[in-house]
Amino acid sequence: MKITEKQHKMNKFLPILIFVGFASFAQDKEELKQKEKALNESTNLTWEGNKSLSENDFVSAEVDYRKAISKSGDNNAAPYNLGNAYYNKETYAEAFGRFKQAGELANEKPDKHKAYHNMGNVFMKQKQYEKAVEAYKEALRNNPKDEETRYNLALAKELLKKEQEEQEKNDDNKDQQDQNDQDQKNDGDNKEDKKDQDESDKKDEGDEGDKGEEKKEDNKEGDGDQKEEEQKQPEQGDKPQEQKQQPRPNQLSKQQIQNLLEAMQNEEKKVQEKIDAKKVKGAKVKNEKDW
Repeated sequence: MKITEKQHKMNKFLPILIFVGFASFAQDKEELKQKEKALNESTNLTWEGNKSLSENDFVSAEVDYRKAISKSGDNNAAPYNLGNAYYNKETYAEAFGRFKQAGELANEKPDKHKAYHNMGNVFMKQKQYEKAVEAYKEALRNNPKDEETRYNLALAKELLKKEQEEQEKNDDNKDQQDQNDQDQKNDGDNKEDKKDQDESDKKDEGDEGDKGEEKKEDNKEGDGDQKEEEQKQPEQGDKPQEQKQQPRPNQLSKQQIQNLLEAMQNEEKKVQEKIDAKKVKGAKVKNEKDW
């Protein structure tokens, strides 16, 4: 049977492929071997940490757990146990970080359940009830039969409900207080506006009063001027009568003329006496009769 050129080329590459496959398999086997070795070392360090912790040597336990974590990323027991050590020391932030790390590394549901259960416990200590509820729910997804987790979940829900009711009550009180403050501010503004209006009204009344006083003064001055003018004028009843035309005598003697003059003088004297009598009584000054 004749071998084709294509088959001949494939026969040349076949040994190379077998060698590459064998090398890859050997490498994977070596890596797996190294991982197993690291896991064993990490597990041993974890046991050392547990021993130190049981002897109340927290510092040594912490060092062993940290070494175990750095040795292998497949050992979820080391961060979980370190989280418990922090939790018992009430270092809750560090504890939560280690529990979270353990939950992410865990491949089995029981391990995930324990990690999330303890995360819920940390949230409960920090009074973060909403986060605690979610952590306990995740724990129950990995182990629905755990009664302790179920109890903690119910407790977290109850505390969350009370917290929300208290928050709503505080919000209502705050809204009411804000409304009261706003009402007081509005009342204050209204009082200020009323005060300003009253002051403006009083000012207007004062201006009107000043105008009234000015008008009164003007009237008073006018009355004074009128009275002064009246004082200058003679009273109606005291006006001098118009001089009557005396009939010119055709024939009068010297004696008759003299007698007539004396009679006129006597008459004028009587008139003057009347005028003088009125002066004594406080009568106004009158003009003398123009004869």
